[in-house]
Amino acid sequence: MIAVTGASGQLGRLVVEGLLASQPASSIVALVRDPSKAAAWAARGVQVRQADYTQPAALTQALKGVDKLLLISSSEVGQRTAQHRNVIDAARQAGVKLVAYTSILRADSSPLGLAREHRETEALLRASGLPHVLLRNGWYTENYTASAPAAVQHGAVQGSAGTGRYSFAARADYAAAAVAVLTQEGQAGRVYELAGDTAYTLADYAAEIARLSGKPVVYQDLPEAEYAKALVQIGLPDFVAAMLAESDVGASKGALFDEGRALSRLIGRPTTPLADSLKAALQG
Repeated sequence: MIAVTGASGQLGRLVVEGLLASQPASSIVALVRDPSKAAAWAARGVQVRQADYTQPAALTQALKGVDKLLLISSSEVGQRTAQHRNVIDAARQAGVKLVAYTSILRADSSPLGLAREHRETEALLRASGLPHVLLRNGWYTENYTASAPAAVQHGAVQGSAGTGRYSFAARADYAAAAVAVLTQEGQAGRVYELAGDTAYTLADYAAEIARLSGKPVVYQDLPEAEYAKALVQIGLPDFVAAMLAESDVGASKGALFDEGRALSRLIGRPTTPLADSLKAALQG
């Protein structure tokens, strides 16, 4: 059986749907905090089990009979390492044969503050003795396209990345990579540095928005503190704003650029073009 943590989340939903395309529904376990959110999958024959990163005993029970587990990193920055430790310990106790973990691009050397908990989780996996595979995901295109309509409205994309390049890939591309790893043999011990085929500066990104919308949109490069302040002003929590601004600065140093094309090789197709993701965001 193949289990997916955080199955009702944005990435998890795509992974479960991808698995359903090639695997019997009864062999898929959707681990969710609220089973009512996965009722449609249960109706299709997926095993829906209640599981919470903060409840070790329930996790061990939920992982019984599972052969392969996709551990999707927790969204609770600052609490991830402890939560992931609970899942890893439960997987070991339940006899899981392979854990795939969604880490961050070049976690072992990344200057991003976000990388710390991923490095700690990777260390926990090594120490656990569990066979595992690392899916070091780069930046999701959706991290930026979600705000594309606002960029059109205000005529600007703001950031602190300078001329740093982002190797964006769509969330669906990373989900397809997870499905490939979970359904192929011989994955234990592998480390995949996953990123989009084409890299863009934020100026490139703004120009693409302008082209698609027919409206003038430019890139405004701001100091890190000023960008964080602007993000707070549009309603983001202080810590999220600081994290995003710090990530932009990291991108200016190459932290989110990769040209290895491991992602497109793994999924057997080119990664989703930025224009396609932007069209969907602007039409939505």
